[in-house]
Amino acid sequence: MHIFWFIPTHGDGRYLGTSNGARAVDGTYMRQIAAAADRLGFEGVLIPTGSSCEDPWIAAASLIPSTKHLKFLVALRPGLMSPTVAARMAATFDRISEGRLLINVVAGGDPVELAGDGLFLDHDTRYELTDEFLHVWRQELKGETVDFNGKHIKIQGGRVLYPPIQQPHPPLWFGGSSPAAMDIAAKHTDVYLTWGEPPADVAAKIREVQSRAEQQGRRVRFGIRLHVIVRETDEEAWEAAENLIKHVDDETIAHAQHIFSRFDSIGQKRMVELHKGDRSKLEISPNLWAGIGLVRGGAGTALVGSPLTIAARMHEYQELGIDTFILSGYPHLEEAYRVADLLFPHLPLARRVKQEPSSISPFGELIANQLRPAPKASLH
Repeated sequence: MHIFWFIPTHGDGRYLGTSNGARAVDGTYMRQIAAAADRLGFEGVLIPTGSSCEDPWIAAASLIPSTKHLKFLVALRPGLMSPTVAARMAATFDRISEGRLLINVVAGGDPVELAGDGLFLDHDTRYELTDEFLHVWRQELKGETVDFNGKHIKIQGGRVLYPPIQQPHPPLWFGGSSPAAMDIAAKHTDVYLTWGEPPADVAAKIREVQSRAEQQGRRVRFGIRLHVIVRETDEEAWEAAENLIKHVDDETIAHAQHIFSRFDSIGQKRMVELHKGDRSKLEISPNLWAGIGLVRGGAGTALVGSPLTIAARMHEYQELGIDTFILSGYPHLEEAYRVADLLFPHLPLARRVKQEPSSISPFGELIANQLRPAPKASLH
C-alpha cells in the first residue's frame, strides 16, 4: 500500500464546526506536518486547492527544503491557468524537488467559487476544456512544440525548454464521479481517485473506469481519499469520532448542506447522499463514518476503529484494486504520529521507515532516570 497524508491549508483543529480547539495553519505548522509525514514513512502528501485554501503550488514549494523523500500531490486547474504555464510550473517544481511532484487534476465543482475565479462553464464543458488542457500539457512536457486550436484552448508554439525529471511527465492523478470525468481519467491519467464510499460503490467505480481505460488501450491505478480515526480500541475510536463533531449543531449542518446543494460536482452530491444531513445515521458501512461530511466539503468519510479493524477495512479496499490511500485526521500533526504508531505496523507499506531504539538518542522515556523501557508485545 502507498500511504499519503494531508496538509490542511484551509485550517486545522481538535473539533469540526467551531473555533474551539482550532489552530492557525501557517508556514511553520505546515512544515511541522510535512517533516513528520516524511520522517514517519508516509509516501506523500495531498495539498488541497480552492478559494478556502492557501495556494497549493506556493505551499508545496515551501515544504521541499523541509523534507527528503515526501512526494507532493499538487493541483492543476484547467481553465484557471494556461496549459503551457502549468507545464512550465510542473517541470520547475519537479526539478527543484528532485522528482517528487505528482499532479492532481481538478476541474472544480462549485459554480460560485469558479465564477469568482473567472470561469463560467457548465459541468460537462469544464471536462471538455480539461481534455484539451491535458492534451497540450502532456505534449509539451514530452518536449514537443505544440500548435493547438481547440474549442476552448488555442496555443501557438507552446513549449517547455527545461524538462521535468520524471519522464515523460510527473504522474497525473484525477478524481471525478461523472461519466465525463471518468472519460478523462481513462484517457489521460495514471491514478484515479475516489472519495471514501462503501466498498460496493467503490468497486462499481473501479469497474467503470477500468472498462473505459481498456477502450483507450490504457491501464489506470486506483486510490482513495479518507479520513481516519484510529485508537487502541474500537470503543475509544468511536468516542473520538463523536467528540470530533460535538460542537456541530443542527443549524451549522443545515447551513453547510445548503452551500453544498449549489455544487454541480457529482462526487459532492454522492458524499451528501451518504448521510443526507442526518447525524443519527452516520455509520454508512462497517466502520465507515460520514460525520465529517456534515460540515466539510469534499472527502467527508472516515474509517473508525482499532488498528486491526481499520487495517481490515483497508485490505477490503485493496482487494477491489485500491493501492493508494490518502489519509488525514484532526489535528493533522498529532494524528500523523498516531496513524504511524498504531496503524502502520498492520499494513503492507510500500515505504517503511523503521523506528527502532537507538544507542545515541532516547527511545521512550527512561524509567527512574536510568532504566530503558523494555519492549512489550503489541496489544493492537
